[in-house]
Amino acid sequence: MTARTRPDDPAPRPLCAVTLIDRRTGRAHRINGAPLQAFSRDPDKSAAALLAGRDRGIWDTRIQPLPETTTI
Repeated sequence: MTARTRPDDPAPRPLCAVTLIDRRTGRAHRINGAPLQAFSRDPDKSAAALLAGRDRGIWDTRIQPLPETTTI
């Protein structure tokens, strides 16, 4: 079985890791040592959620597609 966003969706979307990036350092923002990261099949929506209320001049997101064998 493959994951789909809707039953009528023609093709499953790949799972992606969406990471909040500090533009000043180019590194992932960390909370208690762990990078702030979301896993999503809708990475644009997750990126928007991570950037909500943040200064876009300081913060960015990095979207990385994960291998198809990745499960969560």
